[in-house]
Amino acid sequence: MATVLALSGSPSPASRTARLAELAAADLRARGHRVHTLALRELPAEPMLAAHTADPSIARAVRLVAEADALVVATPIYQAAYSGLLKVFLDLLPRHALDGKPVLPLATGGSAAHVLALDYALRPVLTALGAQVAPGRYVLDRELGAAPDGSAFLAGDSAAALAGTVDRFASALAGAVQLAAA
Repeated sequence: MATVLALSGSPSPASRTARLAELAAADLRARGHRVHTLALRELPAEPMLAAHTADPSIARAVRLVAEADALVVATPIYQAAYSGLLKVFLDLLPRHALDGKPVLPLATGGSAAHVLALDYALRPVLTALGAQVAPGRYVLDRELGAAPDGSAFLAGDSAAALAGTVDRFASALAGAVQLAAA
């Protein structure tokens, strides 16, 4: 099975985006994959903004990306684009950091008007880093919730839609792992 890194690009501590990433991560874990999560907001701001990749926290985060077989990249959509926090982190990565890696983009937003941000804003930068970008999923904020125990859930048809998206990604991931082993 694959090692997957789930990145949350939300600056918010009570993040719907992190909930969405965790739902996808839980689904991938249930399929036998090793999934690590990384909330970019927990990285130190000054070294990240200054591109000090030698900082131990930043170096560890970049190493996690390098060691992962695949990534889930989750971001809130602001002003029809992915988060600045995610952009800053992606700018720290070497030019071919995602070469050949399957990447599942996920996004949250307050309006369906931003659904194309996955394809027109995030996909190009992931592709420029060499990723094999899978079809992603955009989820409205109002469809994401937290149970009393803190676990995330999706309302309505969104749960089934995310499950289908993760299923297709897991199938592509299985194929990529088999190719890498050959």
